[in-house]
Amino acid sequence: MAFKRNVYLDRLKAREKNGLIKIITGSRRAGKSYLLNEIFYSYLRDKGIRENQIIKFAFDSDEYLDFLDSYFPEESSRILQKNGTYLVNAKKFRAFIKDKTSDEADFYLLLDEVQLLENFVGTLNSLLRHSNFDVYVTGSNSKFLSSDIVTEFKGRGSEVHILPLSFSEYCEGLKLKPEEAWKSYIVTGGIPLVALMKTDEERFSYLKNLCEETYLKDIIEHNRIRKQSELAETFDIIASMIGSLVNSLKLANTFKTLTKKDITDCTITTFIDYFEDAFLISKAKKFNIKEKKYISSPFKIYFEDIGVRNARLNFRQIEESHIMENILYNELRYRGFLVDVGEVHVNEKTEKRDVNGKNIYAQKQLEVDFVASSGSQKFYIQSVLNMDSSEKEMQEKKSLYNIDDSFKKFVITKNNLNSSTDEKGIVTINLFDFLMGDGLSVSNKLG
Repeated sequence: MAFKRNVYLDRLKAREKNGLIKIITGSRRAGKSYLLNEIFYSYLRDKGIRENQIIKFAFDSDEYLDFLDSYFPEESSRILQKNGTYLVNAKKFRAFIKDKTSDEADFYLLLDEVQLLENFVGTLNSLLRHSNFDVYVTGSNSKFLSSDIVTEFKGRGSEVHILPLSFSEYCEGLKLKPEEAWKSYIVTGGIPLVALMKTDEERFSYLKNLCEETYLKDIIEHNRIRKQSELAETFDIIASMIGSLVNSLKLANTFKTLTKKDITDCTITTFIDYFEDAFLISKAKKFNIKEKKYISSPFKIYFEDIGVRNARLNFRQIEESHIMENILYNELRYRGFLVDVGEVHVNEKTEKRDVNGKNIYAQKQLEVDFVASSGSQKFYIQSVLNMDSSEKEMQEKKSLYNIDDSFKKFVITKNNLNSSTDEKGIVTINLFDFLMGDGLSVSNKLG
């Protein structure tokens, strides 16, 4: 059983031979290596690229490293580091590339776990001097995966960020109907390996172990963190607050209340940055729609994989409304949108009156769950698990009614309602219709 990941394949195809290093980023187990070495490799072979023109190398593979030992036998292919890890000898790797390529043909270089290569930035940039090389790489440590990775390559990199399986990829790969798939997807998420496991017991155990033994250990080792229990506890607190407006001070106060330990808001901010750098979470900024400006605090935090989030809470807090909001946030990013949290200010009449007997008005903030932007496209979206009364409908649409621009506005609900448009142009659409639609653009489905 295989997951096609066509959206990401299309993004790699669009960048083919663009003169830049194609950098596939994402959390561990999101499917980066499979995308590069199986899906993209098959695409190249199907379009007629000869096998000897595709140079694969996995820097975490003993098979490849043992082969490297044949170049300059007097030197080891592994350069041991103080922390017990190793880097791959760059001199030997360059010799390998020179031996496998020539100036007479085009070559595709598919390089996996490239952060294990000695001086990987300099070595990769040097490969771009060969006009007949098209370079694609993946990597998995937080330095390599940081948000400023393109800066690391001095404008010579083009990033393709891969998320765990979207809901439509999950349904299609497992051949499940949306209603059936939703029950498992909102619990154990979309990590491909987890999706293929047969039992919940196996999925739960794997996800909890992945968090402890891979994700947190990576962050601790890379950033040399001493407050390891505080890091883990912060991760748990964040997991319990998805979809809620927070700031670092609020999180620090929550931390003190729950753990009876002191922690500063600066430390919380640092930990959040570490989680973002490892692509475990994503932070959605607040955007004032009328004034068209960002507000640095508060913000919302969403998990890149909902199964990882649930594992941190021992699968005890499966709140469908918050999880649906997290899934929609990831879906919009999967479709290529930048996603913010919207804020609308309105003046509402109060029961109080001034000295002349006139009603006093008070300013009130209304929230728009998502402001999704891509180039000239923009959409306003509300996530509503159930909209089963006219009062609830009015409450959920109120913020959208108070936006006076011409961009389209949507309410996405799991009520099994047919798609409809009200008299003010707001579209209501069924959750599964939305999630199973075209993965490239909201406008392809809703426009």
